[in-house]
Amino acid sequence: MPILSIIVAADLDGAIGHNGDLLCHLSADLKRFKALTMGHAIIMGRKTFDSLPKGALPGRKNIVITRNADFAAEGAVVVHSLDEALAASASDSERFIIGGAQLYDQTFSIADRIYLTRIEARFPQADTRLHNFNIDEWEEIEKTSHPASERDAYPYSFITLERKR
Repeated sequence: MPILSIIVAADLDGAIGHNGDLLCHLSADLKRFKALTMGHAIIMGRKTFDSLPKGALPGRKNIVITRNADFAAEGAVVVHSLDEALAASASDSERFIIGGAQLYDQTFSIADRIYLTRIEARFPQADTRLHNFNIDEWEEIEKTSHPASERDAYPYSFITLERKR
């Protein structure tokens, strides 16, 4: 059975975005995202796909979920439901939900693992938040904390959570 993982960066209040973009640029988070997802299927909503500066991410099977029957995305498989996305990635050992908020909220109840970058700050201007994330359903299996640095303006933690059985 393939693992379904969520990968997300969120602030202390569960905020994940502002004006269709990330809350902030954390170089280490982007490197971790690439290392974890490379060679795997990444599943995203259409708005998340549209926010990618260079389109489909190389080295991964990009799957875009949209209600728009006419939507086409170069370098990506376009589907129209979460079930179709999961079917299109069924042969992958680990599949990643990479956003946006609606897709995260849909998949918290069925995901096996969460790779969370917890930004140790608050972004009151954020307009996109996680809503269905219940930490009590998850067990922390790994956590590394990092201070702010020249490349990363905010302190953050990389946390890996697995669903409690």
